[in-house]
Amino acid sequence: MCVENVPPPSSRLTRRGVLAGAAALAGTTAALAASAPSASALGTSAARATRPATAPRGGDLVIDGGTLLDPETGQVTEDAVVVIRDGVVRAAGARSKVEVPSGVTVLDAHGQWVLPGLVDSHIHLNSAAEAAKTLAQGATTARSGSTNFYQDIAVRELSRQAPGLAPRLRAAGVFVTPDLGDTILADPDLTELARAKGGVTSAEALRRVVEVNLARGVDTIKTRVNPRAGLAEQDPLEQVYSREQLSTIVAAARRGGKEVLCHSYSAKGCHDAVLAGVKSVEHGAFITEETLHEMRRRGTYFTPTMVAIGGMIGDPNPVLDERGRTYLPKLKAAAKLAHDLGVGLVSGTDSSGGEVEPIGAEIEMMHSAGLSALDAIRTATTNAARLLGFEGQVGRLARGYAGDAILLSRSPLDDISVLKTPSRVIRTGVAV
Repeated sequence: MCVENVPPPSSRLTRRGVLAGAAALAGTTAALAASAPSASALGTSAARATRPATAPRGGDLVIDGGTLLDPETGQVTEDAVVVIRDGVVRAAGARSKVEVPSGVTVLDAHGQWVLPGLVDSHIHLNSAAEAAKTLAQGATTARSGSTNFYQDIAVRELSRQAPGLAPRLRAAGVFVTPDLGDTILADPDLTELARAKGGVTSAEALRRVVEVNLARGVDTIKTRVNPRAGLAEQDPLEQVYSREQLSTIVAAARRGGKEVLCHSYSAKGCHDAVLAGVKSVEHGAFITEETLHEMRRRGTYFTPTMVAIGGMIGDPNPVLDERGRTYLPKLKAAAKLAHDLGVGLVSGTDSSGGEVEPIGAEIEMMHSAGLSALDAIRTATTNAARLLGFEGQVGRLARGYAGDAILLSRSPLDDISVLKTPSRVIRTGVAV
């Protein structure tokens, strides 16, 4: 085989270049180009597709005649009207109290329930296709649990430029983990870590991964204290980072104005993560009451991802099947205790690998754990909005909030399973 003798490419790759690659991999460039004629104004190159653009004007819509549920107060309003202008709720409430503007598209919601768009607080969105499915299933807002090549940043930009194609997203970039694997190839600024003895474990290496993520424009930092439960060859109770190492990650993130979510299973791992200052504990199968009390004191949130854990039940691999059967009851008990203690409890599907579970399935799990239907709904609306920094913007259909809504064929307070199959989804005033 003949190879042309040419000099190697420069290792100096710009932020735009890295994110252009992420956009191409995620398919967001093509999604933007195909979304609408106006998308052509953004350009067709991957570099332009990842450039932050002025948010497009939202839609104008009146949702007429449905039964409106406000998760914040629990108030149910029959024959309600929701007025959305420029993608923002201008009025919502009983017909007698809402002035309906003329010349605005009306969506007939008679016989249906109207709720704010839902929030998936832990999901891995690697592509435009996954983002579209997530949105169609009712999650109009989400938080990434990391991707291997900044694809979530590309999806976030897609959601800003074409809101009807993706949920509003908090991106986490790449995982801060001892073994970056192929992610080292994702960014020239990470390749130096391939030579790090013991992987990403030293304080310098930990800070470096955080700093590179921050430079790429992430909204939050994702790390771990235990390996994955979904890989039979890994021990999910092994502790891979100490409290001191986790504290280094948290401190580096906070210097950049960001918080940390932490993949955790073991009792000690969860406790160390909380004492290190993470904003939320993810999974947490063996979390203890002591740690939950500490979380309540510190304002740390809990994302148990029960659908993902329960999904291991019935796996052909007996190790995974056993883990699912063992972990799920513990998680349900932990979620109920967290709720009773006043810990911020949020729903996340942990969907990844092309399979997207509806956020309604996790809300249903919360209900089966012992939460009331209304409290379960709050884990994917008002609670999640506070965790993600969207309080006052999402989680309700009230004046000044985003015009994100779902329509349901029956009452979720009577049959919470209906949240898995919304009949209509509205994102910033536009029906998806």
